[in-house]
Amino acid sequence: MKSGKYSCNTRSETIEWITAIIDFLKPFSFLINAHVVNFFKDKQWEDVDEEWMSCLRNEKPENILLIPSGSVQDHWPASLTDFVHTLRSLSFPREQADLQTMLSDVNVAPLSTVLSQGMNLKKKHEVEVLSSVVSSVVNSVGESTVIDVGSGQGYLAQVLSFQYKHSVVAIDSSSHHGNVTDARAARIRKHFASQMRKSGLNLFSVSSGNKCPDAPTTITCRVLSTEMLKSLTNVPLEENDLDLDAAALNEGPKSSQSSSDANRPCSLVLAGLHACGDLSVTMLRTFMECEEVKAVVSIGCCYNLLSEKASESSCSKCGFPMSAGLKSLGFSLGKNARDLACQSAERWSSLGEDAGLQNFELHSFRAAFQMVLSKHYPEVLATSPSIGRQGKAFRRQKQRKALETPSKLETSRKDTDKKSMTHTSSSFEKFCLSAFSRLNLERPQDLDLSATWNEAHAFTELIGPYWSIRAALGPVLETLILLDRLMFLQEQGDSIQVTMLPIFDPTISPRNVAVIAKRLLP
Repeated sequence: MKSGKYSCNTRSETIEWITAIIDFLKPFSFLINAHVVNFFKDKQWEDVDEEWMSCLRNEKPENILLIPSGSVQDHWPASLTDFVHTLRSLSFPREQADLQTMLSDVNVAPLSTVLSQGMNLKKKHEVEVLSSVVSSVVNSVGESTVIDVGSGQGYLAQVLSFQYKHSVVAIDSSSHHGNVTDARAARIRKHFASQMRKSGLNLFSVSSGNKCPDAPTTITCRVLSTEMLKSLTNVPLEENDLDLDAAALNEGPKSSQSSSDANRPCSLVLAGLHACGDLSVTMLRTFMECEEVKAVVSIGCCYNLLSEKASESSCSKCGFPMSAGLKSLGFSLGKNARDLACQSAERWSSLGEDAGLQNFELHSFRAAFQMVLSKHYPEVLATSPSIGRQGKAFRRQKQRKALETPSKLETSRKDTDKKSMTHTSSSFEKFCLSAFSRLNLERPQDLDLSATWNEAHAFTELIGPYWSIRAALGPVLETLILLDRLMFLQEQGDSIQVTMLPIFDPTISPRNVAVIAKRLLP
């Protein structure tokens, strides 16, 4: 676990890395806490080094998009180059680890068409890799039941059950997801049973080792907490489709559980594929607080949903910070910083020039619309309104238009070479009308959208550089969140073995870092 000169193999190394990140970030709080929707309204470009903006305003869009990935150009100012390189050195590496070298007994096996049905490329890659890692961890700690936390449609749980033949419980807050998981598992089990019958095997022959794999147990829990996960040790895991709340779980063992089952020691492994926000934090706390949980494999996401409180004395159960070490430093993130931590350098670097320009254009439209709200609807602006994800719709419209008029597209590409972004007042007006509709607002009669756009247009070529410089801070902020979780586990002493690895291909799945912890036998 190393990035350049920083390592996190021990608690002291981790706190050194965390301290270096915080020291670097403090002077750039104006960028971290900014929101690009206020770019024109607050003249945010004036806060950035003038030499940087002067250089980047004429830079090729593809080079600007590579800034979050640590790419620089020879003609850039030395201070900008140092900024980008330092960010890169402070970020946890994202290149997919050699799992067979880093973890014992890992063999990533391709999924059959039956198990992968319904999965897109990203989900198939994630489930293939994570299921092999979780299976390896289960094998290393002894026979255990895997709890798939935040299981969704049960893809991971079903692969662990049917391919790796582990006992699995799929837990999710949505009863719909539980029903989908059960129905899908039934179809898969029917397929396996059919294959075994064709092979002349006894479906129920345990001694022969040919028993048809059991489907995962599903539990719908409306309140997910550390106490609830701990209570799973009292639930008869042989029963499928349990619909429970926290109170029901805390009542203790069900009457259908036999005395032999009740006396049998329970061993659990928690697994979470992109468990959102505090859910990943809850998994780590449960691992520490419940001795029946022998290991945890957690891949987090949605850092914007993490709970965080300004008062460190009152945030013992909040999502950030977790570790005593980071709490002692008195550092907080804030909502905009947590949003920024979700940015993916790999995803933006894969964008082509046209897609990148469209992205910058949409940021310009949204920031210019913010000026409209500020002038005509200040009371709405105070509520931090969301106008939804209009970006995809606008990109699809442009793509259709480009296909219909290829000659015009060629002309626009030539224009793009002369200007970093092509904007039209009519496109901005369409954007605003759609935004008014989404917010249930009337268009003000005295509103001159052309004048608003003309006021903003002179600075639109600065929004791409500003956005990219700010986005470059994202991987470092995510690193800070991950290191906090790692150090929380390292602070628990030598009885815990913990590692942090990028297990997915980051170009397919950018949130690819797994926190893997196991209890060591006394």
